[in-house]
Amino acid sequence: MRPGAAVRAALSSLILICALSAGGCASLGATSASSAAGDSHRTLAAILDEPGLAGTRWGMMAMTLDGQVLVDIRADDRFSPASNTKIFTTAAAFALLQDPGDPDPMDGTSVRLEARGEGRAPDAVLMGAGDPALGDGPDCVADCLAALADATAARTTRVGDVVGDDRLYPDERRGPGWAWEDMQEGFGTAVSALTVNDNIVVLQVSPVQTAGAPVQAAWRAGDDLLPLVNTAVTVAVGETDLRVERRPGEDVVRLYGQMPTGSDAVALRVGLDDPALTAALRFRRLLEARGVTVEGTVRARHRPLELSDDPTRGDSLPPVDQPDGVEVARLARPPLLASLNRTARFSQNLHAELLLRRLGRLDGTGARAEGLAQVEAVMATAGLERAAFDLYDGSGLSAYNRISPRATTTFLVWTSRQPWGEAWRATLPVAGQAGTLLRRFAGTPLEGRVFAKTGSLNGVNALAGFLTAASGRTVAFSIYANDRPSTADPALEAMDLALLTLAAAH
Repeated sequence: MRPGAAVRAALSSLILICALSAGGCASLGATSASSAAGDSHRTLAAILDEPGLAGTRWGMMAMTLDGQVLVDIRADDRFSPASNTKIFTTAAAFALLQDPGDPDPMDGTSVRLEARGEGRAPDAVLMGAGDPALGDGPDCVADCLAALADATAARTTRVGDVVGDDRLYPDERRGPGWAWEDMQEGFGTAVSALTVNDNIVVLQVSPVQTAGAPVQAAWRAGDDLLPLVNTAVTVAVGETDLRVERRPGEDVVRLYGQMPTGSDAVALRVGLDDPALTAALRFRRLLEARGVTVEGTVRARHRPLELSDDPTRGDSLPPVDQPDGVEVARLARPPLLASLNRTARFSQNLHAELLLRRLGRLDGTGARAEGLAQVEAVMATAGLERAAFDLYDGSGLSAYNRISPRATTTFLVWTSRQPWGEAWRATLPVAGQAGTLLRRFAGTPLEGRVFAKTGSLNGVNALAGFLTAASGRTVAFSIYANDRPSTADPALEAMDLALLTLAAAH
């Protein structure tokens, strides 16, 4: 979006006035400061009412940490927060779990040998522990599946079946309101207590020299776990436009689209449907590479969702864990802080969902609803009205999620008063410097002065967090753009201009 001339002129004048004053707009006299605030509201209205964004529904709230309201634009309307949902999931983790910088006391992924009868080789069972960091591949240096394979090969030379067991949490691979077309994408991969390599596989694609010929497409080493149909072609001219399709209920991945000759190779991240089964396939390969004979099949064990997983029934209790067989080895989990940083700073959806289920395991079964009950309890402690929000997942992928700008901003102010508030804020993206804000606000007065969570879905943009205003005061804010027509301009530039205006005026 290119802002209108009136918007650019008003914003330039406001920033210039504040820059020339001794301490920003706060150093102006009371009358001038009031005038600047009025100018900022008029400028905000002009920015958000830009004709190129006609049809977009905006909401915005900003307040100082002592509760002074600076901006109130439809602050009590409810909006889709997209990945702003992670604000509440990660803050709940800081509030309810142990210090995330300490070694994680929760059990790590393990392998067990389960007897199958006299003379038969035992099954090798990979027991998922909800660890988001478990890895497989030559670059893995800690929390690696290979270490479990080494320990198994040291114990036995024969196994029956190789089993991926993710029964720590109920089998809820995706949340209510998730778009079916996101299932094939890396950001929409299935959730499982047995997670390896973020539950994705990578397809590497490059053009050939002959126009009309199929592109070269191959799975990354170790990722050849799904059937591939390649119908993408090389073209003489044009832009790279590659897409993948994996239909619901099918494993086959179809690559289609085009790549011009001489273009750079690309890597496409493809989500999985049954991560526990895929983990077992990876584990079988590792065992066989170490000389272990696998006499049986590869399979997964899941725990179906039950009524007892519903916290509203009042009879939700963690299942009694009575694993069979003998434990061969168990990995130590890395500190939770690394996963929290990825969740907030880089908007890692899978890690957010695993975190939600971990919260649900505190007093319940590890179900999604149990985790949401913990998050909602923290939000209630922060003073949020229950009618101001509805959350259905931990990541923000659900189209059903709703929250008001006032509720989000009130929650942010509350976090700033908690003993863990500063550490939590440090996990957020930083304007022009880190995470999903790396390319936003660069070269502006707000570079390095905004700590905020981004969010985006189809027709939705969101940003909420903290900024340092021209006066030096910290301001908590939330701004939402919903229902943006597909023909409208992008909303991010208007959103960023609004925050620059806010910061300059205060």
